[in-house]
Amino acid sequence: MGLLSSVFDSAGGTLADQWKDIIIPGSFDEQTVVAPGIRRNSQNGRGANYGNSGVLSNGSIIQVPEGTAGFIYSRSGIERVISEPGGYEYRDGQLSVFDKQDRAENGLGDIFLGQIGERIGFSGMTPDEKRICFVNLREIRGIKFGTRGPLAYNDLFYGADLEIHSFGNLSVRVTDPVAFMRGFVPAGTYSYSFAKPASREQLVAEFLHSFIGAVNVLSRDYRISQLPAQGAAIVDAIMSEDNNAATWERRFGLRLTSVAIESIDFSDASRELVRRYSEKKMDVSAYEGISEHAANVAAQQKIAEGIRDKGLGDAGGMLFGMNLAGGLDPRNASQATGAATQAPAAPEPAPAPAAPAPDLDAQIETLKKLKELLDAGILSQEEFDAKKKQVLDL
Repeated sequence: MGLLSSVFDSAGGTLADQWKDIIIPGSFDEQTVVAPGIRRNSQNGRGANYGNSGVLSNGSIIQVPEGTAGFIYSRSGIERVISEPGGYEYRDGQLSVFDKQDRAENGLGDIFLGQIGERIGFSGMTPDEKRICFVNLREIRGIKFGTRGPLAYNDLFYGADLEIHSFGNLSVRVTDPVAFMRGFVPAGTYSYSFAKPASREQLVAEFLHSFIGAVNVLSRDYRISQLPAQGAAIVDAIMSEDNNAATWERRFGLRLTSVAIESIDFSDASRELVRRYSEKKMDVSAYEGISEHAANVAAQQKIAEGIRDKGLGDAGGMLFGMNLAGGLDPRNASQATGAATQAPAAPEPAPAPAAPAPDLDAQIETLKKLKELLDAGILSQEEFDAKKKQVLDL
C-alpha cells in the first residue's frame, strides 16, 4: 500500500506542478530589504495554480520591479541574480507539458513518466527545490538610533566637555546585493526587514560607535547647537574611518547614506553649566557698556580722595583732584604748554565749588563682578587688566 500510495502521490504532484508560474515580489514597506517571491495564483477571478511552492517550471515568468534584484536559489545556493527590471523567462526548472520547447524536445510521455519515476523514490515529493526572493536596492530610511548613555562632546565654544544624548534616524542602501545576501542576511532567509529590532540591533550598535567618534571630530568646527544640521558632515566623518560603519560596504555590500539628528538633549550637569555660562556672558556684555564718562568720574574722585588725604580737606581735595584730572587729559596738554610760555595772567575768580562726584559704589561693584568673571575663567587675566584700566582710567 505504501508503494502504491507513493505512485499516486507522485502522479498527482507531477500533474499539479506542470503549471507555469508567474513570480512577483511580496510587499515592500519603507524598511523591507528582502521580500520573498510569491506565486500569482489568481487574476481577475481566474487561475488555480496551487502546486508545490518550491517547484519552478520551465517557461515561468519572474517579474523583477525597478529598484530590486531578483535572486533564484537552488539547493546549492544562489543560482542566478537578475539585476535588470522586467519579465524574465526561467529555463532551468522542471519540464512542463505546457511549455512548447519542452514538448518539442522531450515529448509528453517522457515529461510525465520521468518526473513520476523521480518522485516515487521520495514518497511523492520532488527533490527539486527553487526559491525566489527580491532585494530592495532603494534607500532604506527611518532606521532609528539613540545613544544609550551620555555622549561626551568637547564644545570649544563653551570650553568644556558636555554630556549629551542624541536621537535620530539613519539611512542605508544595498550596493552589492550578492555580498549582502551572503554576508549579512542569515542563511535560508528570504524575508528580511530592518523594522524588526533583532535585524537592526548589530547595525545600530556599530553605527553608534562610529557616530560617537564622528561628532567629536566635528566638535573642532561646530558648536553643539549646529550639530543637527551637519548630517552630511557626520556621514563623511564616519566613512573616513576604518572600522564599524565604514566597513559595511566591504563586509556586507551595505552603505550608510545619510544621518538625520532629531534631537540633542543635555545631561542635567551640562545644562546647568551652559546656563551659568550664559548668565556670565550676559554680565560681561552689560559691563562692557560702561560709559567713558563714568570711568572719568571714578578716576577724578580717586585723585580727589588722595589729595584730600594730604590735608586739603574734602571740598578742596575734590576740587583740586578734578582740576588735576582734567589737566592730565591729553586734549588739554597743548593748552597747558601754551599757558606756560605766556606772562602770568591776572588771577581769575575762584570757580564755584563743584558738585559732589557720584558715588563709587557702582564702579567698585563693577570691579567685583569683573573679578568674579576672572575667577570663573570667563575672562583672561589680560582681559581683566584691560577692563580694570578702562574703569579706573589708568
